[in-house]
Amino acid sequence: MLEALKSEVWQANLALPKHGLVTLTWGNVSAVDATREWMVIKPSGVAYEELKPEDMVVLRISDGVVVEGSLRPSSDTPAHLVLYRAFGEIKGVVHTHSTWATIWAQAGQAIPVMGTTHADFAGGPIPCTRDLRREEVQEAFEANTGKTIVETFAAGEYKVVPAVLVRGHGPFCWGSGAMGAVHHAIMLEEVAKMAYYTQMLNPKAKLNPHVAGRHFSRKHGPQAYYGQT
Repeated sequence: MLEALKSEVWQANLALPKHGLVTLTWGNVSAVDATREWMVIKPSGVAYEELKPEDMVVLRISDGVVVEGSLRPSSDTPAHLVLYRAFGEIKGVVHTHSTWATIWAQAGQAIPVMGTTHADFAGGPIPCTRDLRREEVQEAFEANTGKTIVETFAAGEYKVVPAVLVRGHGPFCWGSGAMGAVHHAIMLEEVAKMAYYTQMLNPKAKLNPHVAGRHFSRKHGPQAYYGQT
C-alpha cells in the first residue's frame, strides 16, 4: 500500500540528519497521498540509520487509525493529522528540534523579516504559538499542539508562511510533499541563525516591506520568475 509514498517519506526522514536538523531521533516527516485519505509517517523512536521504507506507518487521516505498519507511529502523529485536516493545500509536514529555530521557540519569539533570505522563503515573520494551557497538555498534548498552530494561522497565512515555532518546543514546517517540507525546514534553520546574529548586531534591523514583498513574489505565485519554467 502506497509504496512510492512510503519511499518518499523514508528518504525525507533520512534527509533530516543529513542536513543537521535532528539529534538522535528528535524529528519526523510525514506526507499525504493524492486523495488526502492516507498519511504516511516515520515510526516513533527508531534511529534514522535503521529505518527502511517498509517501516513507515500508514494512517487514515479522518480518524487517525493505523491501517498498515507493525511499528507505532511518531508520537507527534496527532499534530500532523490536525494540520492536514485544517490546511487543505499542504501535502508534507516536518517537525524537528533544529538548534536555531528551537532557540527562537524557547524564547517565545517570532522570527522577524530581517533580510531577503527570509523574504525568499516566507511572506512574513515566522510566528510563535501561544503557551498550551494545563488542561490542553493533560488531555491531548500532541493534538492540542497542532490546534495551537492552526489557531496561529487563523487567517490562512499558512499558504505564504510555511513554518511555525511551537512555544518552548520547536519548529513545524509544511510543503508540497515530504521533501518540500524538509526543504522549508532547511531554509528555516538558516533564517533563524541569520536572524539571531543580526539581532545581536542591530536589534532594530528590519527589511523594508516593499523589498520583502518583491523578493517573495519573484519566487512564489503567478508573477514568479525565479528559476526555470
